[in-house]
Amino acid sequence: MKKYILALCLFFYSALLAANSLLGLPTLKIPSDNPQSIAKIALGKKLFNDKRLSLDGTISCASCHDKEKAFTDGQAGAVGIDQQVGVRNAPTVVNAAFYQTLFLDGRAGSLEEQALGPFVNPIEHGLKDKHAIVDIVQQDVQYRHEFLQVFATSTITAKQIGQAIASFERTIIAGNSAFDRYLFARDRQALTASEARGMRLFRRKGNCANCHEISGKDALFMDNRFYNLGVGFNKINPQIAEFVQSLRAGKAASEFDFSAAQRAELGRFNVTNVIADIGKFKTPTLRNIALTAPYLHDGSVQTLEEVVEYYDKGGEKNPFLDSAIFPLHLTDQEKQDLVAFLKALTSE
Repeated sequence: MKKYILALCLFFYSALLAANSLLGLPTLKIPSDNPQSIAKIALGKKLFNDKRLSLDGTISCASCHDKEKAFTDGQAGAVGIDQQVGVRNAPTVVNAAFYQTLFLDGRAGSLEEQALGPFVNPIEHGLKDKHAIVDIVQQDVQYRHEFLQVFATSTITAKQIGQAIASFERTIIAGNSAFDRYLFARDRQALTASEARGMRLFRRKGNCANCHEISGKDALFMDNRFYNLGVGFNKINPQIAEFVQSLRAGKAASEFDFSAAQRAELGRFNVTNVIADIGKFKTPTLRNIALTAPYLHDGSVQTLEEVVEYYDKGGEKNPFLDSAIFPLHLTDQEKQDLVAFLKALTSE
């Protein structure tokens, strides 16, 4: 009976993916080397919520990605073991299944790779290495049974743990908002007049859709690219000219006297070592944005109204400010309409 129910669930889940029934989203691509199954998703959910997978048994993936908070944590910086606070805001997991790179600096190329990263971060889960993750899982009889069921082997690996968590995360998707019904289902009653004006501003004068893309068929509200908005750049601006000079002189970035917090503000540069990438961070999705405060990569802004004000003034000037960021000269009414539209991106 149990096998029958699992098979039936898998059938309906597969049909859901094939039909792409969530309005406004593109077809979800599943890696050929990590196919979905109901059992694997359930295992991934269990791992995602297991606080034992941390040095002191207090932190799980769900600690920073709480489903009750749209898979964020409501904190400016992610809080890990021993109440240590990280240097970046925890992004939502919602629709991360569609990302080409993961983490705010794009250092992971897949959900499978990203899933293992926080476990070995000294501030987050604090485990020594990937072997420590496997050791914890192997000590649990139930886990051993579930891994055998899912992967058909008695040998548990870190790769399998990452695959299971990634499979669960691929089910955390959100579409079918009022915006989707208005634009893609042609329901002209789905948005209020203010929200509809806000959408036009978003796509035109506000220049928002330049990075938070909307296509004719779907809208992820992100472009898988990286931009310097000036957020947090004041932490490194006084030393940036000297830093760039040292790089051009052939010195390694690690040789420069930056604190850990300052080095984090280098953003995408930390991955590519390309000078033009200094201060760049990945475009976040805007779906469910009304539920995921605080905002920006350092969690320094508390409200959507403040976010709009930040963009309206053209970000914070710095030598690497992206050309897509400039003063918008929005009126008070236009700002209100833009915020109203952003709130219409919340899924049911």
